[in-house]
Amino acid sequence: MKKFIGLLFSFTLLSASPVFSQCAMCKATVESNIENNKEVVGRGLNDGILYLMSIPYIVLGGIGFMVYKNWKSKGTEN
Repeated sequence: MKKFIGLLFSFTLLSASPVFSQCAMCKATVESNIENNKEVVGRGLNDGILYLMSIPYIVLGGIGFMVYKNWKSKGTEN
């Protein structure tokens, strides 16, 4: 089972590719700025979206780790 999880984890890391996405409002802002020759704003918006997207995953990962650690310590007390 550990071998399978390790293989799955390594496959996930190796197959990852950078992905950039934008909401409708952000897309409109970027298109407006590109027309005015200001391409820097688009890169900043992409980074901001990725930053905001990562926070829930970090929080849920931390909670999951604490639950696992608590569950593991209760199992060793018996």
